[in-house]
Amino acid sequence: MKIGCPTEIKIHEYRVGLVPAGVRELVSDGHEVFIQSGAGNGIGVSDSEFLAAGASILPNAEQVFERAEMIVKVKEPQAVEYARLRSDQVLFTYLHLAADRAQAEGLMRSGCTAIAYETVTGPGGLPLLTPMSEVAGRMSIQVGAAALQKAHGGRGVLLGGVPGVAPASVVVLGGGVAGTHAAEMALGLGAQVTVVDRSLDRLRALNAQFGARLQTAFSTRDGIEQLVLAADLVVGSVLVTGAAAPKLVSREMVSRMRQGAVLVDISIDQGGCFETSRPTNHAEPTYELDGVVHYCVTNMPGAVPRTSTFALTNATLPYVRTLANLGWQRAIEQDSGLANGVNVLGGKIRHAAVAAALGLDGAASHQAA
Repeated sequence: MKIGCPTEIKIHEYRVGLVPAGVRELVSDGHEVFIQSGAGNGIGVSDSEFLAAGASILPNAEQVFERAEMIVKVKEPQAVEYARLRSDQVLFTYLHLAADRAQAEGLMRSGCTAIAYETVTGPGGLPLLTPMSEVAGRMSIQVGAAALQKAHGGRGVLLGGVPGVAPASVVVLGGGVAGTHAAEMALGLGAQVTVVDRSLDRLRALNAQFGARLQTAFSTRDGIEQLVLAADLVVGSVLVTGAAAPKLVSREMVSRMRQGAVLVDISIDQGGCFETSRPTNHAEPTYELDGVVHYCVTNMPGAVPRTSTFALTNATLPYVRTLANLGWQRAIEQDSGLANGVNVLGGKIRHAAVAAALGLDGAASHQAA
């Protein structure tokens, strides 16, 4: 198979879909790999390193898309990119279509087979979302701590406090992978941390993992309201696979939060779990609304692209090899978890949750039970 990896063009996105070690594996399997010149510069990987691994270097994205049978990326294709896709191509990347109707319609028009990292399932949950959830969870506390500084619009609160001064109150909505890593980081900095989740089993697991250092709370509207209004930093890390994130914090609730409090919305790729959230980027990561600082960057792990790229490609490479070695049809027949990653096929949305979120027909023919 001919596999193409273009340079990411989303603003301040420096990750890359393949690294030289992955290229070497694919070339050893008998495939051709095309890397756009400079694709690895943002993580300190040169064209010469890709060449040494067996890749061909192409000067621009147009040639990569033209020659490839499968495109491997990191972030969702931008408008100029999905316009280049064809019906005989496979796209393998993050898509997050539930919050992006324009992209969904563009992919449908292209006729390509679009497989989304974030809806591929495995025995442990979502194997291709997990590494970036780990990064985003940890980053949420770093960026939240910075946003709490007065110069950045925050309350002027140090997360861990100091002797004689209470630590900051951190509330994490969602106790999954991202929420767990956020809680771990916040606890490490000495904050007072509460994780909210609707799964008692998950709350029990968190209690077993962190013990008395961590507060846990069952998710109810009343409980969330009380915690959010008393919080210095709220991290939204709620995920419904493929679907739009539920709005757990209302505009009215935000208007009553502490002045200079901070909201970090990890769920923004799926529309965000705060009613006041709107997508931002690394060039302008925050905005203030009702005196509350919002951080809603849609590619948070892109700020640490080297760590993120290697974490991601460690997880995606086995799937890339399977798709290349078997072809996408046989690959999804043999792996129901990979079949769950098929979001667009034959000009239609094929994932039930995505179709429901977008109000489009044609879902579920390839989604495993």
